[in-house]
Amino acid sequence: MTIQSICCIGAGYVGGPTMAMIATKCPDIQVTVADINDKRVAAWNSDELPIYEPGLDAVVASTRGRNLHFTSDVRSAIAAADMIFVSVNTPTKTYGLGAGRAADLRYVESAARLIAEVCRGHTIIVEKSTLPVRTAAAIRTIIAANSSSEATFEVLSNPEFLAEGTAIDDLENPDRVLIGGDLTPGGQVAMEALVSIYANWVPRERIITTNLWSSELSKLVANAFLAQRISSINSISALCEATGADVDEVARAIGTDSRIGPKFLKASVGFGGSCFQKDILNLVYLCESFGLPHVSEYWRQVVHLNDWQKSRFVEKIVRTLFNTVNGKRIAILGFAFKKDTNDTRESPAIQVCRDLLREHARLAIYDPQVEPDVIRQVLIQSGVSAELIASNVEIHPDPYSAVKEAHALVVLTEWDEFKTLDLARIHQLMLKPAFVFDGRAVLPTAALKAHGFDAFTIGKGE
Repeated sequence: MTIQSICCIGAGYVGGPTMAMIATKCPDIQVTVADINDKRVAAWNSDELPIYEPGLDAVVASTRGRNLHFTSDVRSAIAAADMIFVSVNTPTKTYGLGAGRAADLRYVESAARLIAEVCRGHTIIVEKSTLPVRTAAAIRTIIAANSSSEATFEVLSNPEFLAEGTAIDDLENPDRVLIGGDLTPGGQVAMEALVSIYANWVPRERIITTNLWSSELSKLVANAFLAQRISSINSISALCEATGADVDEVARAIGTDSRIGPKFLKASVGFGGSCFQKDILNLVYLCESFGLPHVSEYWRQVVHLNDWQKSRFVEKIVRTLFNTVNGKRIAILGFAFKKDTNDTRESPAIQVCRDLLREHARLAIYDPQVEPDVIRQVLIQSGVSAELIASNVEIHPDPYSAVKEAHALVVLTEWDEFKTLDLARIHQLMLKPAFVFDGRAVLPTAALKAHGFDAFTIGKGE
């Protein structure tokens, strides 16, 4: 089966970049990204894209208007497509059965109902959102109950493995592409159609095909294993601080073991992003649902330790600043959950800032990519009142204005520009003693002390 037209429902962090790459590598395929959010669609059609990702601007500009299109006319885009990617939001439920753990699939269900209503002929539906195991069966059930007799469908799973900040590189040169489908003749034909698209630039040996359930579960398990490594090294960072060891040296030593490897062993104030916590909690709920409480509790502890690391960091700040931050100006450098993205979802900065504000600290925040209105809105969503934000939060255009007359500097995102800060200038601008709390271990510890800072770096013994 030859695919001539693709529609992606959802113009977010996954849908936009993925479709831009497919359009670039497959010039003979018309690719349309459809979203009901008019403002987001307008941004994709402008010079100010709605997400920041290194290299994304150039990829979009090279194909937009040729074979890459962004539209809010979702129905027309679906009707014209041979293959439909479902890349809608799947947040963790905040209510009812499974609250705080299970995925909220209302957007997936709405997309499935719309596909069933609009499509005629044969269509391949590709799950691109991070979904619980056996969601494909739910999609198929909804479509079968609501579609025209003229329509036939195959459902595939094609989970994304993108890391924000390196998404374009991840798309262009992926470790693997995973495609799951039914082990039926129709399922095999559908899988081969999707394999053929990726094969335009991905070596065939990196394209893995499985059954649907294995594909869906592999996404959750991959993120759970990565998050587990971060929580593991973060637990050791506390031990390093207590014993005088250096967590970076420990990580380097164990990372040379070929059985372990060096990746995801960087200690920090905690992991964030849209996937890790959500996917682990989804895995927790899945294990609970299948009567596996010990497995469920094992994975729950990965999240608990991540939350503890952030709380521990705040406690260190408060204790060091003579057990009170009331009325004290604290410069926050970085609000995104990691460098090279403007995504704040589950960012450790949210909890750290929230807890400091509850201690009545005055925060001066700088992030090179996160918009001030987004910072304020995220803090409100975390439970901080608008009144407290108005009185105790300032958003600054550069790090030097943020640190002026600050009692402490706190690094919460590992932006490269922080590695080359003028430490002498910062020390001069701050109140004395000048405290630094580096939650990402990006500032040179020896240089900080040489410039007269009282410095704490996560995972470093004093």
